[in-house]
Amino acid sequence: MSLFSDAQAVIPGGVNSPVRAFAGVGGEPVFFRRASGSRFTSEDGREFIDYVGSWGPMILGHAHPDVIEAVVSTARDGLSFGAPCVLETRIAAKIRAMLPSAEKVRMVGSGTEATMSAIRLARGHTGRDKIVKFEGCYHGHSDSLLIEAGSGALTLGVPSSPGVPASLAEHTITLPYNDIDGVENAFAELGEQIACVIVEPIAGNMNMVPPVPGFHETLRRECTQAGALLVFDEVMTGFRVARHGAQGLYGIGPDITTLGKVIGGGMPVAAYCGRADVMASVAPEGPVYQAGTLSGNPVAMAAGLRTLELIDSEDFWTELSAKTRKLVDGLAAAAGGAGIPLAVEAEGGMFGLVFTDDGPVRSYAQVAAADIERFKAFFHGMLDEGIYLAPSAFEAGFVSGAHSDDDLEETIAAAAKVFKTL
Repeated sequence: MSLFSDAQAVIPGGVNSPVRAFAGVGGEPVFFRRASGSRFTSEDGREFIDYVGSWGPMILGHAHPDVIEAVVSTARDGLSFGAPCVLETRIAAKIRAMLPSAEKVRMVGSGTEATMSAIRLARGHTGRDKIVKFEGCYHGHSDSLLIEAGSGALTLGVPSSPGVPASLAEHTITLPYNDIDGVENAFAELGEQIACVIVEPIAGNMNMVPPVPGFHETLRRECTQAGALLVFDEVMTGFRVARHGAQGLYGIGPDITTLGKVIGGGMPVAAYCGRADVMASVAPEGPVYQAGTLSGNPVAMAAGLRTLELIDSEDFWTELSAKTRKLVDGLAAAAGGAGIPLAVEAEGGMFGLVFTDDGPVRSYAQVAAADIERFKAFFHGMLDEGIYLAPSAFEAGFVSGAHSDDDLEETIAAAAKVFKTL
């Protein structure tokens, strides 16, 4: 019996989040027992250079001593109070200082909870039901956001998971990411019924797809004109692609932002935040109800606050961006040397690799048409070389402050070796 078989006997699919099961690449997942800096150690003693980083949160690397000390010292005073603590105020103030659009902040426990709450807030604040989302963007597993596109831009969508009521689909408009004309047409026809647009400002759940020029500006303009709210889902990109998030990078002010991953420093922390007048609609100040027993617990707040304090400098971001760029440039050169088409993207500590000669990649259709079988072979080749990448062709990768030049050079050398076998 393997560790995975043991897990499958007591956990659905053997994992507590589907992508971990290696279904997208084949084989059995690696079970890990410890992590430090840029590296994982598996249960069977193998060491890997990690480019998943717990799917983004570990921007400082694993087990950063300052973050661990903040967690341990706080935990000694209690794990959870179910009552206000000063650390909640301190991290909310820190988020507001780093993200100017975040005039008020509500802490929650997961990215799904943040986006679900943001959608409810947008509907409650505007008194409207319809939302606009984009193909290839993932906003958690709440019902309203698990809707696929219909046969045309403005046709009714369909639930993408059993258990999601079909009636919700009539309130969800799904458009192609980066489709400016589609956005304008949707607002021309349905603008007065739209509560909000929710978007990943850089899509990170269909690999890594940046916006085309004018896309976010169009969203901002159409929402403002129609009285709808613009929601930036920065659960992944928030404090991961730039010091002030993707919204700072592109100079766009959303009405609501969802955050997660980095703001917890590895603990289960997320938030939704935004304009003070919009956030005033949240209970107990307003009528839109949302609550959480463990929201704002002191241990999680301590981990997140210390992480944000440590990354809040231009020097950190200059160095992190340079590391990520060195990695993707090296991988692109190695692929080119082996005659392998590879499109790469990088921003801050986030990167994307797509096996296609149809670059730059700016749509879900391009990602879906890429060579997935070649990615699978590349993934397993790199795993054999001690490099841990996301086990899916549709996920972004992450570099941390703990990755050294030696780590990057070892990774590029491993890739050059693997590319020759593809």
